[in-house]
Amino acid sequence: MSRQQAVEEAACAVITHGGPECRTDPHIPVEAMGRALDAGATHDDIAAEMRRQRES
Repeated sequence: MSRQQAVEEAACAVITHGGPECRTDPHIPVEAMGRALDAGATHDDIAAEMRRQRES
């Protein structure tokens, strides 16, 4: 998985499964974030992708 793919996956997981209510398994977004960070992404990269996905 490329860095960009990992960032996109993490952003999607946080939007879908995360947030203040976190009504699903919190391990899903945490694991996706871990994969993105391991691939070289930063928290800012993921936050920017989350904004992009929410706007589209």
